[in-house]
Amino acid sequence: LGLQRFDQVYLHAHFSEGRISGGRIEYINLFSLVAIFILLIACINFMNLTTARSLKRAKEVGIRKAIGALRAALIKQFIGESVLISAFAVTIAICLMIYLLPLFNSITQKQIGFPFSDFSFWLKIILITLFTGLISGSYPALFLSSFNPLKVLKGTVKLTNGAVWFRKGLVVFQFVLSIILIMGTIVVSRQVNFIQSKNLGYDRENLIYLPIEGELANNYETWRQETLHMPGIENISFISDNPINLDQWTNSVDWDGRDAGTLLNFEQPITGYDFVKTMKLEMKQGRYFSRDFTADTNAYVINETAAKRIGYTNAVGRMITKNGRKCVVIGVLKDFHYRSMHDEIKPMIIEFGKNLRDGNILVRTKAGKMTEALTSLEKIYKQVNPRFPFTYTFLDEEYKKLYDNEQIVSKLSDTFSFLAIFISCLGLLGLMIFTAEQRTKEIGIRKVLGASVTGIIQLMSIEIIILVIIAIIIAFPVGWWAMNSWLNNYAYKIDIGWWMFPLTGGLALFIALFTISFQAIKAAVANPVTSLRSE
Repeated sequence: LGLQRFDQVYLHAHFSEGRISGGRIEYINLFSLVAIFILLIACINFMNLTTARSLKRAKEVGIRKAIGALRAALIKQFIGESVLISAFAVTIAICLMIYLLPLFNSITQKQIGFPFSDFSFWLKIILITLFTGLISGSYPALFLSSFNPLKVLKGTVKLTNGAVWFRKGLVVFQFVLSIILIMGTIVVSRQVNFIQSKNLGYDRENLIYLPIEGELANNYETWRQETLHMPGIENISFISDNPINLDQWTNSVDWDGRDAGTLLNFEQPITGYDFVKTMKLEMKQGRYFSRDFTADTNAYVINETAAKRIGYTNAVGRMITKNGRKCVVIGVLKDFHYRSMHDEIKPMIIEFGKNLRDGNILVRTKAGKMTEALTSLEKIYKQVNPRFPFTYTFLDEEYKKLYDNEQIVSKLSDTFSFLAIFISCLGLLGLMIFTAEQRTKEIGIRKVLGASVTGIIQLMSIEIIILVIIAIIIAFPVGWWAMNSWLNNYAYKIDIGWWMFPLTGGLALFIALFTISFQAIKAAVANPVTSLRSE
């Protein structure tokens, strides 16, 4: 027996062996991690662009050092600039957040308000601002403040190999994160499509259910007979639970040959006649409960999983005792999904019930006749059960609600992946512009000596392509592990096919080439005379 605070149930609803093992909090953690990824990519861009353009501030540093500025003062200055830029960015971000919050609420189906009066919120914003400024400004500050004033003022300062390799490493790292997000987007999208389109073992279209309440429990058979003759109605039955979320189980089950140490949990729904016809289920062995056999009131129907777990190859005619009631098995029902794809199909023993005090009535309508069927149902319902409102639920819509979180994750992952790729491309573009500026005279000399435009473009692009390929090699195993971990939350899931890797790698290379192509072409077609005359 365990107790849980009610305000924790929404985010921490999953239990394993009596302990909280997750819930919706996993999605919060997931997108918090994605947000950190995107922030890291932005910080890396800032470091890259600042160090890349450091030569433009080299004389400033040299003069300051020559007139007595200490390195600590220079570090404070550059980090202060970074924090100030971060503060400006946060101001713009807050304005955008206020503007985009209604759109976010519509996507996530929440009603989140901006916490203007929450002191802890503003404190966290300040801490994030300072942290971002310090992280993004730390390396550039240390790098710029390390310049030798004598070399700087003589104009002989150059970026060291260490600085160049550090910038390349940052480019690789941010593309690793972007490629992982691209892989995540593909996998999440395919899994969502899989669970929405998978054969559940029954037809969820044209199927609705009504709660058994009031006089409907006492007059079910009369209501059923009258309703079946109304337009648009095909079949009617009932079940003691929610048809897509069965949650009535027992482990008090015994059978011939059961091992004394074996204890299985069985779902134990109670259904009426025509349940198989109404749900459009299939029998694997034997038959379902029938009005033609009065002895069926003392019989069971089990599912395939139950037969396998019990060890019955041919279960029809065998005896099973449930909760002290021993009955014969008259049929084996093919497995069908009565919960979300997160849960595997469990053993099931179905018992016949003539009347129920609660549960749901299942109504199969004729294809294309839903409007007529609902009109018919409401008319008879009001006659039999006038004190209760006529309420119904579309089973296919209720099934989709089981995966609302997955749908939201899919939409948000698309958005975040786009942001990550866009920010990475901005950094790549900035790096390419800087590289072109640094190699202006080299490109001019190569063109004078007969280099083609194509050759210049290849020269400018090959270094970036190598970095992206390295990022792909690193990202693939990390992305595969991360996506496998996420898919392990589902009992029924897609396989991560080999084709996803070349697709993701090709997409990353295409995006990188598309980003740098304009600047590479611009540098390649530039007039070499102008390049060689430039100071």
